[in-house]
Amino acid sequence: MAFGKKGETIEVDDTAWILENGFAEFVLMHTSEIKYMCMVGYTFMHGCKIFNYFEPTDSAAYKFVSLCLACTGGGILVPIFLNKLPVTIAMDSYPIAITTSFFLHSMFPILREICALSPIFKAGGVILYEIFRAFVVSKFTYAAAGVIPPSEFEIAIFGPIICGAISGCGGAFLPMSKGLNPIKKTGLAPPMFSALTGATFFHLFVHYGKEIPHVKDKARVILAAWFIFYGLYSNGLLTMKAKAPAADKKKKE
Repeated sequence: MAFGKKGETIEVDDTAWILENGFAEFVLMHTSEIKYMCMVGYTFMHGCKIFNYFEPTDSAAYKFVSLCLACTGGGILVPIFLNKLPVTIAMDSYPIAITTSFFLHSMFPILREICALSPIFKAGGVILYEIFRAFVVSKFTYAAAGVIPPSEFEIAIFGPIICGAISGCGGAFLPMSKGLNPIKKTGLAPPMFSALTGATFFHLFVHYGKEIPHVKDKARVILAAWFIFYGLYSNGLLTMKAKAPAADKKKKE
């Protein structure tokens, strides 16, 4: 707080720096161009995961529907819980991005190899993927907090967190025939862990920091930063391991 002329008080936002930078402008996706770029990056990285499991005899329709479920699984399940429209119906931009990524994976499969071999290319894809995932998790966590009434506490605690976590990793459990197999042997995958922790942070920060100006946008920027950091780390892009010496050793033997 500062004092202006004639005893007037001027509120000073000590957290304004969170939004007043280029990183925040990008992760908040203020323009349609950035939003579509992140959306295509998000759907493309999902395709890099699931296309490697397809058989040569699998039909194009099966591949396309599988990609749709992987990209929008959380956006289908959570709106059903909240009595809202699934994102595949509510957002026309989603089918466009999914179709674009499906075309890239089908016609240019070499892109998957480049993504696997090039740390720079993969890092770019992970960043776009995590930025859009932060948008999804924050959106559904906030929506759930406004719909689910409080029961035992002053606010609904677990409902919004669960909805936000599912929105960030629900595609791993679709189609429903998978059941709990994705976590049966290895436990929570990195996207599941980051979605759960991210939804918890966002929900509590937005509620208990409601006196902070633009708290929702600031929480989303911090959430995106966490997702990007953990995404790069879990993909081995922050701790690159040298494998060349091991290969040289085998050659000598």
